[in-house]
Amino acid sequence: SSRTTSLLSQLEKISLDSVGGEADNARYVTSKILHLVQSQEKTRKEMTSKGSTGIEVMLSTLEVKPFDLCGYRYIASFHFVIGLSIISGGRRASVLVTKGGTQILLQLLLTASKDCPPNEELMVLLHTLLAKIGPKDKKIGMKARINGALNISLNLVKQNLQNQRVLLPCLQVLRVYSTNSVNAVSLGKNGVVELLFKIIGPFSKKNTSLMKVALDTLAALLKSKTNARRAVDRGYVQVLLTIYVDWHQHDSRHRYMLIRKGVLQCIKNVTNIKLGRKAFIDANGMKILYNISQECLAVRTLDPLVNTSSLIMRKCFPKNRLPLPTIKSAFHFQLPVIPASGPVAQLYNLPPDVDDVVDESDDNDDVETESEIETENDDDKDQHFKNDDIETDIDKLKPRQELGRPIEELKMYEQFFPELSVNFQECDLVSKEPKPFIPDANLSGPIVVPTAGED
Repeated sequence: SSRTTSLLSQLEKISLDSVGGEADNARYVTSKILHLVQSQEKTRKEMTSKGSTGIEVMLSTLEVKPFDLCGYRYIASFHFVIGLSIISGGRRASVLVTKGGTQILLQLLLTASKDCPPNEELMVLLHTLLAKIGPKDKKIGMKARINGALNISLNLVKQNLQNQRVLLPCLQVLRVYSTNSVNAVSLGKNGVVELLFKIIGPFSKKNTSLMKVALDTLAALLKSKTNARRAVDRGYVQVLLTIYVDWHQHDSRHRYMLIRKGVLQCIKNVTNIKLGRKAFIDANGMKILYNISQECLAVRTLDPLVNTSSLIMRKCFPKNRLPLPTIKSAFHFQLPVIPASGPVAQLYNLPPDVDDVVDESDDNDDVETESEIETENDDDKDQHFKNDDIETDIDKLKPRQELGRPIEELKMYEQFFPELSVNFQECDLVSKEPKPFIPDANLSGPIVVPTAGED
């Protein structure tokens, strides 16, 4: 009966109408809905309240006639601006995800990208909306890869390195996609790591929000060993340390702590591999982080930077086996016998700064792509089918105890354990001793125990 309900019903009729010429009506209805959503919080709550069909109507309109909506770009723009107003809260974003909005938006993104050139306004709205609902959809990375949306966002970044209006929402979406390890490897092979190092740079008060998003995206990508090795091979560890020093020197009022922490997070992820730790030591990273941490100790708000720097330094410090016959140890442990040759003598003859602990973390190549794909496929199957191979009977899950000897050989021990073979009920009958009172579980009512002197 409300104005919003009336407009939504009109929009639903337009989406179901197979006759052409509904552009004018669609323009009128969507503009009215847009005005109500932007101006009234009551309308936004009404469209996302329990039992409301507002989200379903808009999504079904996009799903039924995606090509027409791309033809009428203003209609799609209105819809996405409406969506941006609606999902201002986390719960409202979850509503849009549960209604299947992610899949529909990705399909529309693929359709809109086929226009030459693509509509910039539409692309900005699409990526902004996907960036907002992405954290609420655990499968958005897999859905984007299947729909081919990864390359669409990547190409937009490559084509708009100087256009922050388009670049920022695209990087926000890539940050969401990069949480999936398969996507991170795929994006790394397409040159995203090198691309992000063109965006991040030394201290500048301009585009700090873009710098923060780019660092977060880079940190997510560097969790992949493949991307971390690529960054080490291109000398980006030294670049990250230089950027961190520059921001520390110029950020005297500590207004950009999140950016500095983002740089440290990238260094932390790169040093997860042995090559990254070696590059960090070679770039004098230990001394750089130690000196900067000493300067940050006096400011309590910079404790996150000190903690992250401590983790990096502890991880990269050379590891040695005990005993340590060098100055690096405060104690000396002397072996009773030190052979003249062999592996122990070789360890004692190593220089003090050599890491003599075998690190096999990087021996295997990065095989996370195939394993992650298999995991995702298994997760999809679990959503639709119950795994019949899982045993649910507790009795069958209990381990069976098997005797170590046959029963005939164990009978010789019966005399030592009479309680295992004697029938105590027969013993009670022979001795005519009264049996203890055992209440019958089938009896109903209270149990009355006779007192002394009563029969």
